[in-house]
Amino acid sequence: MSQHMGEEGLDRRPDGVSDATVEAVGKVSEAFEAIEEVRGRLYGVHRLTGTADLALGDACELLRAAGHGGLAEQLERELVGRNVLAGRWTFQVVEEYDDGYYADFKRLEKQVRDELMQGRRHVYEAEMKAERRTDGRAGHEATPDDVA
Repeated sequence: MSQHMGEEGLDRRPDGVSDATVEAVGKVSEAFEAIEEVRGRLYGVHRLTGTADLALGDACELLRAAGHGGLAEQLERELVGRNVLAGRWTFQVVEEYDDGYYADFKRLEKQVRDELMQGRRHVYEAEMKAERRTDGRAGHEATPDDVA
């Protein structure tokens, strides 16, 4: 990917930045993208756990109405409103993740881009796009402005 981006790549690579640096920063960004996906899945766990807890509460009411009060009470006592981890509901897990590991990763990924790429994002991918696209072919335009 040694070619510098011309007009089609919006001059993303700062002057003097080596291929090795572009590749390394791209790998840091790739790692952060995985963390973004983890964060989304963690929010999914949070939402689904809340949905399950509310549904279980409804199920307890239905069990009680159907004459199964003992089971309803056991479910309420042992599961409804229960912590998923020691002392934590899922919102607390999400907040701790967001404020700790995620925030640090996001800050450091940005620091790497700021120091090595003048803050530019996806330089590696932009150069890959320039290499892989077919100039002049529909669906292979360099930018949205190039679409007919």
